Amino acid sequence: MDTFLLALIRENQEEIVARWLEEIKVIGNEKSLRVVSDQLFLTTSREFIDLIIRDIELPKEQLSVQLNDFSERIIRLGWPLSYITEGLQQFRKVIQLWLQDQKVEPVGQLRIMNDVSEWIDSIINHMVNHYSGSWEHTVTMQKMALQELSAPLIPVYENITVMPLIGTIDTDRARKIMENLLQGVVKHRSEVVLIDITGVPVVDTMVAHHIIQAAEAVRLVGTKCLIVGIRPEIAQTIINLGIDLSHIVTKNSLKKGLETALNMTNREIVSTLGEEVK
Repeated sequence: MDTFLLALIRENQEEIVARWLEEIKVIGNEKSLRVVSDQLFLTTSREFIDLIIRDIELPKEQLSVQLNDFSERIIRLGWPLSYITEGLQQFRKVIQLWLQDQKVEPVGQLRIMNDVSEWIDSIINHMVNHYSGSWEHTVTMQKMALQELSAPLIPVYENITVMPLIGTIDTDRARKIMENLLQGVVKHRSEVVLIDITGVPVVDTMVAHHIIQAAEAVRLVGTKCLIVGIRPEIAQTIINLGIDLSHIVTKNSLKKGLETALNMTNREIVSTLGEEVK
């Protein structure tokens, strides 16, 4: 890097940092980052600018670790990648304006700014790559966690399990439901499984088709399937769509479904006095 620029930054670091912090405040307001405390925003931004300037002298490996740590912290704070990229572009702008204030001749300014561009671009590339990789990893892990939670199979009585479904059902989720259902009924040796659609907001042709497929699949492995939680509006939709559920046992609530499942397995709920619970 140009020796004049190095000396300039070292000698005037505080003033350059102050100028940059004023510029980054504008970005923070535009990106709604100022919803955090002023102290947190200032501390994070100050750490950011210190990293940029430290890049001049730190060994590459050491700087890489510190840049990665900063990126991870930004991700945890939920701040957008544009905070990093626009912040670095503003630093480039601050240096350029500073050179003009120092009345450096145009030829010298051009040479120095070329050095600055290489310097800043290398930091941008490093942080964007790490930020993107970390974000993709986070999203992948969250997606896996959501998939695991999106179709749980819960044992409620011996040989009776329930799969509560909540939210919309698309093709990917339907495949996961099918996998969990088949694996679960075998694992728990279920004689009866209840698919509870109380939390499914919309049942259209595709959703009904997936549910029927799931019911047929568990029947093939020797397990009876009940569909529970069919609300009046869903029943009306199913009728209007011409979907045939006559070969599948349906109930309007999980409670009635469990009572039916117990009857299917030759059991019933009774009170401690021996009277059957209605």
